[in-house]
Amino acid sequence: MAADEENTPEPRRAAPLAPLPNHHDVKTPWWQELWRRHAHITTPLRERGLEYDIEFGLSAYIVSVSLPDDSYVIISPPQEPSSERSPGDPEGWIATREHPDDQALSEVLYDSAPSDDPGHPPRPEARHGGSAQPLIEALEHRLTQLGLLPHPVAPHESPRAHPAQPPPQLSQAPDVPGTADRAPSYAYGDALLALTDRLNGTESHTDAAALLHQVLDPANGLLERLGEFFEAAGEKAKEAEEDDGFDLSYDLADAATEIRNLGEALHVAEDRMRALTPLVPTPRLPSGPARPPSLPPRALPPAQSRHTR
Repeated sequence: MAADEENTPEPRRAAPLAPLPNHHDVKTPWWQELWRRHAHITTPLRERGLEYDIEFGLSAYIVSVSLPDDSYVIISPPQEPSSERSPGDPEGWIATREHPDDQALSEVLYDSAPSDDPGHPPRPEARHGGSAQPLIEALEHRLTQLGLLPHPVAPHESPRAHPAQPPPQLSQAPDVPGTADRAPSYAYGDALLALTDRLNGTESHTDAAALLHQVLDPANGLLERLGEFFEAAGEKAKEAEEDDGFDLSYDLADAATEIRNLGEALHVAEDRMRALTPLVPTPRLPSGPARPPSLPPRALPPAQSRHTR
C-alpha cells in the first residue's frame, strides 16, 4: 500500500484563468454586457492563459488577444461590410495575427465569414459560420505550433474548475432558514430565476441556445456544478460517521448521478435550439458612417482601441 501511495501521481490541477483586462471599463455595465456576449470566446482563451480585451474596431466590437512575443490576435466579425448582427453572434469569425513592428508575422489564422465575391471563394472554415469551438481549436493549434500558448488544453482535459460566468455578487451571506428579524435569502435560486427571466425575454433561438449552454455545458454548466454540489454534500454527511449520515450520502450521490444523466440526455438540446433560428438573409443598411451596434437598454460606447487597423 505504501509503495502504491508513493507511486500514485499527483492529480493534474487546472491552470488558473488569465486575468480580466486591467482598466476601469471592466466595472461598467456596458463592458460587462460585452463580456457576457463574448464569454463563449473569451473564457476558452482565459483557460489557455491568454489575456484579452474587447474593443471597437472599424465597424463592430472585436476581441484583441495579447501574445507573449508582443504580437496579438484580433478576433472579429466581418468589418467591411459591417455586420448588423448583435455583438458576439456574427455570421462568421475572422482571426488574424499581427505584430506592431514586424509585418512579416501577419497572417490569417481563421476565417469563417461568408463571401459574396465569386473571385474570392470562402475558406474551408466558412462552413462553421459563427460557431466558437472551431475558432478556438484553430487558434489553439496554430499558437501551439508557434509556442505562444501558455496553457494548452488537451481534448480529454477539458477545464472543469472555472465557470464561464462569474458567480453572482452577494451583498450578504445567504440565510436559508431565516430569522425573526431577517427574511430568508436565496441568492443562488435568484440567480437561476434571473437566467430563466432572460430566457423568457429573449427573441432569438440563438440567444436561447446560449442560455441552455450555461446550464448544459458538460464541463462548466449549471447541471455539472449542481452534481458536484450534491457530491460534496454527501461527503459532508459522511463526516458525521453515523449510519444515517452514510445513508444520506448514498442518497445525495444518487441525486448527483441523476443530474448528470439529465445533462447527458439533453446534450444536443443546445444545438437543436440553435437550429430553430430561421435562416433570414442579413439586412444591409445603406453605406454611411460606421456606428457601433446597440445593446439594450443603451448603446455601447466605443472602447479605446490600442491598435491601428
